[in-house]
Amino acid sequence: ERLMVEQELIGRDILNVVACEGLERVERPETYKQCHVRTQRAGFVPLPLDPTVMSKGRAILKSYHKEFEIDSDGKWLLLGWKGRILNAFSTWRPSSRLESI
Repeated sequence: ERLMVEQELIGRDILNVVACEGLERVERPETYKQCHVRTQRAGFVPLPLDPTVMSKGRAILKSYHKEFEIDSDGKWLLLGWKGRILNAFSTWRPSSRLESI
């Protein structure tokens, strides 16, 4: 399971950042805070984090490797390694302005 996570999730991100430039680069990382602003401008509202998800995530990572961590910032769940944010997750719903369209 650990090998699959490292190869499929983290490995692609590392390869993209370290080895690819120009047209070969698949993604251009943006911070979760930039994503937050962009998504709000598009007319969405963030939903609160489920505390159960946070506690289950922490339990899984604790048994996985001591350098991985889960934290939160506002309504974002942050997955980190050695103090560096690797991924950020959030859930959104359309604002009432979009729902009325």
